[in-house]
Amino acid sequence: MPPVTRRAALGVLALAGAYTAYRVITRRQQIAAVEALYATPLSKPSGALNVYHLGHSLVGRDMPAMLSQLAGEGHRYDSQLGWGTSLKEHWEPDLEINGFDVENDHPRFRPAKEALGSGEYDCVVFTEMVEIADAIRYHDSTEYLARWAGLAWEANPDTRIYLYETWHHTDDGNGWLYRIDRDLRKYWQDKIKYPALLSGDAPIHLIPAGQVKAAFVRAVEEQGGIGEVSEVHDLFAKREDGTPDTIHFNDLGAYLVALTHYAVLYHRSPVGLPRQLDRADGTPARAPSPEVAALMQRTVWDVVQRHPETGVAV
Repeated sequence: MPPVTRRAALGVLALAGAYTAYRVITRRQQIAAVEALYATPLSKPSGALNVYHLGHSLVGRDMPAMLSQLAGEGHRYDSQLGWGTSLKEHWEPDLEINGFDVENDHPRFRPAKEALGSGEYDCVVFTEMVEIADAIRYHDSTEYLARWAGLAWEANPDTRIYLYETWHHTDDGNGWLYRIDRDLRKYWQDKIKYPALLSGDAPIHLIPAGQVKAAFVRAVEEQGGIGEVSEVHDLFAKREDGTPDTIHFNDLGAYLVALTHYAVLYHRSPVGLPRQLDRADGTPARAPSPEVAALMQRTVWDVVQRHPETGVAV
């Protein structure tokens, strides 16, 4: 098979996302297109980064604050958040962003279009609402990822664009691990990220937080529990009545996701990073025990290195 150019790869992937790969192109062509597009890793950042986060409560205030502490002096970040907010709702001025006043009442808020239009950010991290299938069906995920990426690239062609893969409710009838295994290719890549690539000549890279969570939960289960973590809900918050919150992370889950962002954005192993961090409001977060932190850090680096779409060189 002849080599696949970046332009050809973009075309092949757009067809795959728009119509279903098996009807339009062969699986072999799709795999070749992906490999060509992400064959060359990104260069490792030489210093601290200025990062913008656009999303909802699975970004939250605490996770970016933890990332900043992990990264150290010089790391800067801003964000715009909502409650279950889609990329479309963030873009369209006539659509309501639920929870806007509450979630953005902090010093790191900066209006998204102003921020991206400034060209000041080294990295921009987008995520989509969940249920991800509903976001695609009703909120035009591909179109709005392309619009947001285009806005950032127009202001600064060197900005690195990332799609933060999240997860769904832990009580999903199909099974939480099954959905994470299936949804990365079926939705995040084939239906959102690949078609959106036609907005520019550069790849949109991946922050595989869902994959990391699944790998960590499997590692914990294989060991029959480790420290304070025995199953998936130990990474999630609890409701006021004490029952599990099936979607929002607690401090341990936020730490795991922050490690994942760190490894992808900075191209550095998180092994050995501090485990005692503060929340965004300055209060101490619940720290993972040394054995849990070590397993989290090893798992993150293993998963990030395995996925070429992170842009991290092996």
